[in-house]
Amino acid sequence: MTLTGQTFDYGRISGHPRLLLKAGEEGRIEKLIKNDASMRMIHEGILDVCDGYLEKTPLKRVQIGRRILGTSREALQRIFFLSYAYRITDKEVYAERARKELLSVCNFTDWNPKHFLDVGEMTMAVAIGYDWLYDYLSEADRKTLSDAIYTKGFRAADNFQHARFYRMTSNWNQVCNAGLVYGALATYENHPQEAERIIEKAVETNRAALGSYGPDGGYPEGYTYWGYGTSFQVMMVAAMETIFGTEAGLTQAPGFMQSARFMQFMTTPTGKAFNFSDSGSQASINNMQYWFAAKQNDPTLLWLEEQALRKLPSDFAENISKRFITHRLLPSMLVFRAMSDFKTIGQPKSNFWINRGINPTFAYRSGWASPNDAYLGIKGGTANTSHAHMDVGTFIYEKDGVRWSIELGAESYEFIEKQGINLWGRDQDSERWGIFRLGNTGHSTLTMNGQRHQVEGKAEFVEDYRRKDMKGATLDLTPIFSNTARKTIRTAYLDADNNLNVVDKVDNGAKETEVRWTMVTPAEAEIAGKNRILLTKDGREMMLEVKTPEQVEMKIWTNESHHSYDSDNPGTLRVGFVSKVPAGKKAEFHTSLKTVK
Repeated sequence: MTLTGQTFDYGRISGHPRLLLKAGEEGRIEKLIKNDASMRMIHEGILDVCDGYLEKTPLKRVQIGRRILGTSREALQRIFFLSYAYRITDKEVYAERARKELLSVCNFTDWNPKHFLDVGEMTMAVAIGYDWLYDYLSEADRKTLSDAIYTKGFRAADNFQHARFYRMTSNWNQVCNAGLVYGALATYENHPQEAERIIEKAVETNRAALGSYGPDGGYPEGYTYWGYGTSFQVMMVAAMETIFGTEAGLTQAPGFMQSARFMQFMTTPTGKAFNFSDSGSQASINNMQYWFAAKQNDPTLLWLEEQALRKLPSDFAENISKRFITHRLLPSMLVFRAMSDFKTIGQPKSNFWINRGINPTFAYRSGWASPNDAYLGIKGGTANTSHAHMDVGTFIYEKDGVRWSIELGAESYEFIEKQGINLWGRDQDSERWGIFRLGNTGHSTLTMNGQRHQVEGKAEFVEDYRRKDMKGATLDLTPIFSNTARKTIRTAYLDADNNLNVVDKVDNGAKETEVRWTMVTPAEAEIAGKNRILLTKDGREMMLEVKTPEQVEMKIWTNESHHSYDSDNPGTLRVGFVSKVPAGKKAEFHTSLKTVK
């Protein structure tokens, strides 16, 4: 690659530490934890975790399947936490423990470049340790760390096959580029030309990943992978800003800054996530929201985080991985919170969200203060993108503190891969779509003639509604069922009482079509008469009813394993109906879910 010019003024690179928190800036954190009870608890939790590390032995290179990613992530957490603890407390016991960890991982044969995420996270880990512990480390230690970054990071990225991330638009691009940039910024003096090449190439190639946020802030890989990719994106641009005073305009990519609001709306009143694609159902505290709030001078972006922090138990460190998005980067929360001086943090001003882009989503929250608020999330888009499911048309619905319509979420990658299943193919006949949680039959959407959704199809919103008696949106599902029906339209909305209504219009093709309507639910269910199913959950009851001139058969399906590689999905069912639509006929199904008690 030939660079035609330099993006940054590399003469601005100063002494160590310089990544995120420069030498002498520790006082900002000390002031923060003195004045902010929530941040003080986070600080103390990090120290508790570090105290636990003092009793543990350094990590070894453990490969599970094709990854050492678990080791890389644990290394990043240990080194970042311990380095932070040393800088804020001046206790050398933390620095020495981090030093042992650093020397151990630098002694690995490699950082597994065949799965470059492992390299990206490990390079960031060693870079932070090198930079933040620079004065504590001996000259020999620093050489060991710098050499490892160079050989196991930079040189590994020269392999065209291993460095596929440069050509990707997914979280891989963000994570791997961020790790390499940290390595380059930390060790710049040791090989400046190579460091500049790494940084310039990151700026050039990273823009492809940033295109995924366009045009207006939705993230196509969903809640979990926003947490992964965007966290490393923020870490990278924040380090650039700290050192150079600029991030080369990367954050000006359409939709990127708006995506913080997207994540806010992907969090539901019950504290769960709208977990489309390969996402888990539990929402977590979003460390990076503090950077977005500071950069946009918008404290409302922190509303959910601050509410969650107030409820955080004092022993949260014992289960830290389930409480924070990218928990291994938790010290960054304090760094980013110290960037702003918000006196009050109020509720978001809007109750509606809609984005276009690769995977359009709509969300409505009736309020921001109570777990009993109503919520409706609807997903359009396509299965033909990274980490996608055949979930186009699916919806999440919450009311009265109960999640009535759910997403089952991701499957275990390593378990599926061990079964010899090609998890990552996206062709129409790929094995991926035979996995129950990933195919359309395992989602709250339509299925026609038992067939898969059309992978190449993409559903767009054609209208959204923001009236008191109609909060929702209409999706054109025609491209998803193009092999079956001439036209398929789904409208999902909440009425004035926040009851759910789903209207499906099918203009059938040349052959009779069996339409299957499905909603995945954690409720108990029983057929309660013609065209009705009673749902019961947590002492609440709702009646699902379909109104249509067509003949329908109400159905309750289990979500038990279909294959040895499928999860059992205990405590969940699918409810809905099937109906046969004659060739060439138009049919309409109005399905409602109304409160009984």
